[in-house]
Amino acid sequence: MHAGPLTYLILAVFTAVSLAPLIWTAIAASRTSGRLAQTPPPLWFGGNLFKNLERAWTEASLGDAMLNTTIVAGSITIGTVLFSTIAGFAFAKLKFRFSGALLLLTIGTMMVPPQLSVVPLYLWVADLQWTNQLQAVILPTFVSAFGVFFMRQYLLQALPGELIEAARMDGASSLRIIWHVVFPAARPAMAVLGLLTFVMAWNDFLWPIIALNQSNPTVQVALNSLGTGYIPDRAVIMAGALLGTLPLLLAFILFGKQIVSGIMQGAVKG
Repeated sequence: MHAGPLTYLILAVFTAVSLAPLIWTAIAASRTSGRLAQTPPPLWFGGNLFKNLERAWTEASLGDAMLNTTIVAGSITIGTVLFSTIAGFAFAKLKFRFSGALLLLTIGTMMVPPQLSVVPLYLWVADLQWTNQLQAVILPTFVSAFGVFFMRQYLLQALPGELIEAARMDGASSLRIIWHVVFPAARPAMAVLGLLTFVMAWNDFLWPIIALNQSNPTVQVALNSLGTGYIPDRAVIMAGALLGTLPLLLAFILFGKQIVSGIMQGAVKG
């Protein structure tokens, strides 16, 4: 099948709409706050980009914040992918008592707004004396109900029960089955879940702003400090937002091809 001109036109429109916020952020980061307040707003790049980037990097301590966020997002991603895959495998292929009720209970937690758990979660963190420590942000989201449900739905189709039975007949233990059978079969879905989890953990703001402060921030907490003051410098804020977005763009550029190929591989297997 060959794409026609209309297909390219539609794709070009969607690409332009998707890139517009990022381009506008870069344009605003290259201007001054006074120019951004004028009407009409600037539609092309100015000459203050590197100056504003340097100010945002220094004023928000983005070096330490990015290191903290990499640790937090990486730990949450690894934990979510591993535990969600194992739990999804159990719900999809293993028979045990109350499995249906436990699955419904797991899915039901997705319907609870996260804002309702902030107060008891903070009290728990305070009792453990974890306030302003990275584990206070990592452990509450170390596994997700969405991840368990996502992996369960994928493994229902992608992992034949005969393959598990054959491994058991060969004397493989449960851990060996998970490592040599489940993980290879679930690799495409694990890649997708890992990317989604990393992006959500990197962009998370509500809980980190409560559990951490400016002495030990994540990127989003550090960027919040740029908006303080009587007259916040919007150009510097946009520069900080641009710096905070670059690692995500870099991760997708480096691993996007593998993730897409993994999705296609899973689709062909299904």
